[in-house]
Amino acid sequence: MNAAMRKVLAGAVCLIFFSALALGCAEPFLSPPREGDRIPEPGDKKAREPVITLYNKEKGRVEKIKMEKYIEGVVAAEMDPTWPIEALAAQAIIARTFTLKKIQEGGVEKYNTDASTDEQEFQAYDAARINDNVKKAVARTRGVVVTHRGKYINGWFHADAGGRTAASAVEGLNYTKEKAPYIHSVKDPGFKESPPENRSWRAVFPLSEVRQKIQNSLGRDPGLIREVKILERGPSGRVTKVKVGNLTISGPSLRMALGSEVMRSTLLSELKVKGGRLIVAGKGFGHGVGMSQWGAKVMAENGKSAEEIINYFYKDVKIQKVWR
Repeated sequence: MNAAMRKVLAGAVCLIFFSALALGCAEPFLSPPREGDRIPEPGDKKAREPVITLYNKEKGRVEKIKMEKYIEGVVAAEMDPTWPIEALAAQAIIARTFTLKKIQEGGVEKYNTDASTDEQEFQAYDAARINDNVKKAVARTRGVVVTHRGKYINGWFHADAGGRTAASAVEGLNYTKEKAPYIHSVKDPGFKESPPENRSWRAVFPLSEVRQKIQNSLGRDPGLIREVKILERGPSGRVTKVKVGNLTISGPSLRMALGSEVMRSTLLSELKVKGGRLIVAGKGFGHGVGMSQWGAKVMAENGKSAEEIINYFYKDVKIQKVWR
């Protein structure tokens, strides 16, 4: 998730409407049922664009919204709306796929909705940032998704892979819920054009803070921290296992505990204790799994289509249209 994008989020604005279903705008209603059972399977010849239930965090209420209108708000929030249309189109395809799969898996149980505008619960969303570029990208890819063996893939993406994407979802995310054979490690074409804070970053944490953050995040106490050691790295070089005090945890778990915008990745060049503080340094921004947004930007600038971008970052996948 792109921190540069999140810093400029102005909050979702109210969607103006006369007939919500006709115009694809948001419609508030009380205690709505989830709409997940209406999500079409890939290959369904009778599939139509779904209307989903969305918890709008900024407004504190649940709304109905057409899927394509929702995807516009996601693309606008997750990627710079001024970027090339083919990069935005790739983001739209991945965001649509991510949304459909997550709804099929149960949506957002906290609100009994299909989706949420809170990126900690689902994806970022900002209707105020939608521009003509975003509208064109979403319209060009209307109903288009990514599948593997007839099922929606996990549409993982990140800002900057630090030179190379993760070899698996386990390496980058410690994700073990299901196999994701469509994830592989490739060179990130966008690394050299990414902002300096992505290419090389450093963070410092007081050890007392590290202990408390791990306890809060994982519910386990690492004890008095005198040493932090890297125990294991994955094929792309990402830290997959660390020992903090007397506790062994995954690299992604440490990142989530310390803050994913501060410990920007697990592609670490330094992890040590010095002077009562934990020093962490590395490159890249994000978990490194799937599509690099900066990579997508550079590929689009070099004339690659959204489909070519997706087929580069994911292997053995099919890009198909579910609804028209």
